[in-house]
Amino acid sequence: MRNTLSRRLRAVAAGVAVVGLAAASAVLSATPAGATSASAAITAGSLAFVSTPGSVAFSATLNGTDQTSTATATFDVGDATGSGAGWNITATSTTFSSGSGGNTKLLSTSATTVQTAPTVACDTNVTCTPATNAISFPFVLPAGGNAPTAQKLYNAAVSSGMGNQTVSASFRLTIPGNTYAGTYASTWTYSLVSAP
Repeated sequence: MRNTLSRRLRAVAAGVAVVGLAAASAVLSATPAGATSASAAITAGSLAFVSTPGSVAFSATLNGTDQTSTATATFDVGDATGSGAGWNITATSTTFSSGSGGNTKLLSTSATTVQTAPTVACDTNVTCTPATNAISFPFVLPAGGNAPTAQKLYNAAVSSGMGNQTVSASFRLTIPGNTYAGTYASTWTYSLVSAP
């Protein structure tokens, strides 16, 4: 009799436990009062230089030996497309020249180079995905009487380069020992293009 009663009590207790679990599950799965959904519409922006790249100025004093002069160019790139498509910076130039007419003096069309890969850093107070560059260096800036076809100076691989960031490139100008003194000028053209 006791064994039978004990078994019945255990069965009742198990049944109560199952009912309790089911009730707790129903409470947990019920939608809280006042619950709703939320959405965020994030529209794509554009790819552009945040500011126009500045001029580059070299200087040197002739001393009869071959020399080099360096100057830094910065490119503040803004990739607000939200696409992760990547981008690249291209560059070309006219030949450095001094004087005019029959007295024009020229530097070599391969006088300007970038010897090592530029650096990149997120702009101040900006969360960015820094560009992953795949361009090989040294880079020779194309030059000619008429600017030749632009070449890639730096790029951002797919899924990199998102957000505002600044690329800093150190340009080097080679000045042979037999260069004529004078003020030389060249027109440089940069473009920011979508895709690596």
